[in-house]
Amino acid sequence: MNEARIIINGVELTLGQSMTLRVALQSFAMDLKENGLGSDETGKSIAKGYLARISEMNDLIMRS
Repeated sequence: MNEARIIINGVELTLGQSMTLRVALQSFAMDLKENGLGSDETGKSIAKGYLARISEMNDLIMRS
């Protein structure tokens, strides 16, 4: 798998930086799935939104 070309504020990340960002994103997603952000509706809603955005970013990363 090639790492995604990621540019933050005009600076392209190195291969290692891109990989670190991808792994951190997946780790966050796993934690959200396992632990959520609380049992109240607000926490559930925020976690659901985060997971939806992570899924969108995963789709973009996989295009590279």
